[in-house]
Amino acid sequence: MNLNSKKVTVQKSASDLCDYLTDVKNFEGLMPENISKFEVIRENAFVFALKGMPEIALEVKEVEKPNKIVLGAISDKLPFTLTGNIEDVSENTSNVQLFFDGQFNSMMAMMIKGPISKFIETLASNLEQV
Repeated sequence: MNLNSKKVTVQKSASDLCDYLTDVKNFEGLMPENISKFEVIRENAFVFALKGMPEIALEVKEVEKPNKIVLGAISDKLPFTLTGNIEDVSENTSNVQLFFDGQFNSMMAMMIKGPISKFIETLASNLEQV
């Protein structure tokens, strides 16, 4: 299952935005309002839960500074990656688009498509405010 967010403009250079997203503590501020848990578990990993959803642990899997950061699920139960593609626009502005890629059976994909789509759109919208 592949989903992507809208492309948003952030008032940070591509390098600064990549650094921001590499620091997993910053994801707490990007989470939707219905978050019920957020905890940094390692320097490059965090766990979060949204009301009514299971806990999900993510870790930084790959960084291609300044244009790409890939977060991946730590658990094999929900195998997916969340990739941020960053483009420089100017010295203090960049664009970012989030891509979700998950390997789910069709029943699971049908159940989570709506909530995951909303989740990545919220992350993208909150990035605009950074």
